[in-house]
Amino acid sequence: MPAHFRPARDLSANARWPNLGFGRSEASAITPTMNFWHNLQMVAGVIPLLWLTLGFYLAALVLYFYVAAERPRLRTAAVLYALALIGFAIMALMQQGGIEQSISYPWLRWTAQFIKWVAIINVARVLLFNVLLPLVRIHPPKIVIDLLLAISYIVFGLSLLTQSGVNLNGILVTSTVITAAIAFSLQDTLGNVMGGLALQMERSVSVGDWIRIGADEGRVSEISWRQTSIETRNWDTIVIPNSVLMRSQVMLLGHRTAAPRQQRRWVYFNVDFRYAPSEVIAAVEAALRADPIEHVARAPAPHCLMVDFKDSYGYYAARYWLTDLALTDPTDSVVRHRVYFALKRAGIPLSIPAQMLFVEADDPKRRERKRSEELMRRDEALRSCELFSALTDDERTELATNLNVAPFIRGEVVTRQGAVAHWLYILRRGEAEVRVRADGSDLSEHVATLREGDFFGEMGLLTGEPRTATIIALTDVDCYRLDKQHFNEVLQRRPEVAQDLAHILARRRVELDAVLEGLNEEAKRQRISHLRTDFLGRIRHFFTLDRYGKRNGG
Repeated sequence: MPAHFRPARDLSANARWPNLGFGRSEASAITPTMNFWHNLQMVAGVIPLLWLTLGFYLAALVLYFYVAAERPRLRTAAVLYALALIGFAIMALMQQGGIEQSISYPWLRWTAQFIKWVAIINVARVLLFNVLLPLVRIHPPKIVIDLLLAISYIVFGLSLLTQSGVNLNGILVTSTVITAAIAFSLQDTLGNVMGGLALQMERSVSVGDWIRIGADEGRVSEISWRQTSIETRNWDTIVIPNSVLMRSQVMLLGHRTAAPRQQRRWVYFNVDFRYAPSEVIAAVEAALRADPIEHVARAPAPHCLMVDFKDSYGYYAARYWLTDLALTDPTDSVVRHRVYFALKRAGIPLSIPAQMLFVEADDPKRRERKRSEELMRRDEALRSCELFSALTDDERTELATNLNVAPFIRGEVVTRQGAVAHWLYILRRGEAEVRVRADGSDLSEHVATLREGDFFGEMGLLTGEPRTATIIALTDVDCYRLDKQHFNEVLQRRPEVAQDLAHILARRRVELDAVLEGLNEEAKRQRISHLRTDFLGRIRHFFTLDRYGKRNGG
């Protein structure tokens, strides 16, 4: 055995096997006649070991149920402590058999002691870093915890060797050469370790950050001794050695000093030159800002700009700030939906590349047939509305010709409570909900669901009254929109229609009031008469029909 591994020679009984931290020196009391349990007391110190064992397993059990993430470590610690107890038992048997002078005895003793302290250190690590420090909001990096753990192992190992009488000076001299050789052969590994320590100390990249390295993007999930793990949006994990990470250019996504984490996104689209950029930008920005989009920041607000001129179209981009960097594609898709439907409502089609040629068999008869089919659908929509029951067939046909198609995406606000809009909507396809907000409240509640054939906004069309409710599309919906200017032409030719319209409005309003207030028939008749007069006056004033009042009986 080399000299630095040979225990110091001392012929006295007390010095033959020095104390290893059990609280007493037992060598002088060992005799072959002692029984096993007495020998175990001499080897390990039964009373301190008993209480230490009970405390260890009780703490490990409590932490096992409290800190689920560290259960593998706690199971390993429990097994190691059990192995240490087995080592103590073997030492007691060796003393009972009188073979404690064996050369393997001191190494068995050191190993059992070291394993015991390794188990205790791991339980203490879980208690300190997973329970106590989080209570005061201290969360050391994992690599720092691992470093402290390794230092604890080394300190206790060397301390136990010193107590065993091992000459550490010889070990240090010999290990210097070995360490130099190991460092030269493992320079890449050491570079990774030092890189990991530098990352943790500088905190330039932290767990949870979104980064881009080359063409790869992902969220940092772990920074360990050797490597940094990055989880991508495609459910892949990229493992990058720390030394490579330190030498690479790393972009921190959505990171700005003293600002929330959010990243600017670009959604591109093309529009024909026939449409002015101001019209395109106004339509898109109104749609993006009208109603909040999930995972899109309110500030800075989404906006639209013209990026470039292409051969046959203008190149536009809708820009917004994404708050959840894991949801790039889904949020881009929602923004594209908003852009598409906003342009369609404004009558601005997306461009078709000029080099593409579409050939379609067409003739006047086919065009007339398609026009008649669409006109029939519009006429049926108007006939289904009680509001237009007083109109003649020709008047309905005239209105049907002037209806505008207004599509909305699911979740989009069709009209907002308090807004002034002089048109009426007829729901052609889909469903929408009616929400009403009480005065002075920011919260609205659901009051009704609109389906195909329902209409809304009649008070805005006929009297100019602000919207009394907010209508939100529950599905993608198509609406027909009737503007005041087209309905005005009908009323100017036949102003007596205003009386029928006023009566229908009054009856619809009273039917709703009767349900809410429990009105009897007489009260309903009186209220209809009062509201009819009120609505008729407002319609005449809104459409400047007052000059017909006397001629039509007021």
